[in-house]
Amino acid sequence: MISSLYTRVVFTFLVSVIGGTIIASFTTSWLYQEKLNDNLMLNVFHFGEDVSRIYDALPPAEADLYVSGMKQLHSFHIRMYDEGGLIQSFGELNGQSVSEVTPEQISQVLAGEVLQIRSQGIVPVLMGMPLRTETGLKAMFVEPLASSSVSLLVRFLTNSLITGSLLILIAAVFLVRPIKKLTEATKRIAAGDFNVKLNIKQKGELGTLARSFEEMMRDLKQLEQMRKEFVSNVSHEVQSPLTSISGYAIALKQAGIPESEHNRYLDIIISEAKRMSKMSDSLLKLSLLESSTQQLKVTELRLDEQIRRVIVAIQPQWSARSISFDMNLKPILVTADHDQLNQVWTNIIGNSIKFSEDGGTIHVSMKQDAKTVTVRIADEGIGISGEDQKRIFERFFKADRSHSRKYDGSGMGLAIAKQIVSLHQGHIRVESELGRGAAFIVTLPLASSAE
Repeated sequence: MISSLYTRVVFTFLVSVIGGTIIASFTTSWLYQEKLNDNLMLNVFHFGEDVSRIYDALPPAEADLYVSGMKQLHSFHIRMYDEGGLIQSFGELNGQSVSEVTPEQISQVLAGEVLQIRSQGIVPVLMGMPLRTETGLKAMFVEPLASSSVSLLVRFLTNSLITGSLLILIAAVFLVRPIKKLTEATKRIAAGDFNVKLNIKQKGELGTLARSFEEMMRDLKQLEQMRKEFVSNVSHEVQSPLTSISGYAIALKQAGIPESEHNRYLDIIISEAKRMSKMSDSLLKLSLLESSTQQLKVTELRLDEQIRRVIVAIQPQWSARSISFDMNLKPILVTADHDQLNQVWTNIIGNSIKFSEDGGTIHVSMKQDAKTVTVRIADEGIGISGEDQKRIFERFFKADRSHSRKYDGSGMGLAIAKQIVSLHQGHIRVESELGRGAAFIVTLPLASSAE
């Protein structure tokens, strides 16, 4: 089996060209054999008549000398017979063979007949003609040699095949080179090296393939970076509660711990265990949302009522800090997954409460156009920097890490909210300035495409 692409290209070309040439030759011979033979026979006959006229006009010795110097002898061979057999011939064979002449054919020509003896191919053709000279009647047989046009055609085809083969050898190198580059790049990517430069300038299919490959490489590089950050974030988020659990569990084994400290250690262990459980649930939920198997269970619901219910459900979080809500909600019907959308408002409003100052106000408003509804949830909290806004919807990302201890959380809520909104064919964005609060704007279609 031929495994090399270069060999395949060259082999396919040679087989195609040589096979096509042979088939074309046989087809042409089969289709035009009769016509070619007729034309050739006519040329032989005319040449024979010219020779006969020379012997009619000149004495035999002069005629022989004249005929032997004719340029046409490069294309024709002449044999002359009498009743005793071959007496003379004109023309050089140059290694070519001539047709056999039988005594019967000689006798027929000496009797005055003109013979046309055809072969199965294009050449040779044998013409027998009576030749009257001063020394008596002779049987002249004229036979064409391999014609110059045929020889030229054969040489042309041979040279074409050789030249074409050399050109395809060179062209195949340029054809296969970018594919070899892609192969080497694939091996380097598989080994974890994403800093590969292809430098393939070709156009057409190979150029498109190279550009697509470079785009894929950039995406893989980005995914690898995200994977490393994900592993680092998970390790960090898991390590912190594990350290606390391990430390306080060891402390509990020590003797002489007061009862109040004993209970406080247990509360911390339980709290950290719940934190790990919540992070695990968030990871699982986000993984399910990102999978292609996730299906929305859409129903018609009042969006304004759903947001009010979420605010009421988390009342302990905001009432304990004297946070109030300024709501401008109109009755709007949408078709969406009730539970998933409920998670979006819980996560966003929960964040707004978390980062608001005590006694602050959270503003919730809605507006509707012909096809969409836009929900705006704005707080008056610490705000988000412009740099952090670019990554605020990434998993585990926490804006302002210096406050990570003060504002507890895994950094998964907004990533989950964005994925749910995307599943509803909507989009979410943030508007914020440091120290001036943050506003999250969610736009949803009135009728979900999942319906």
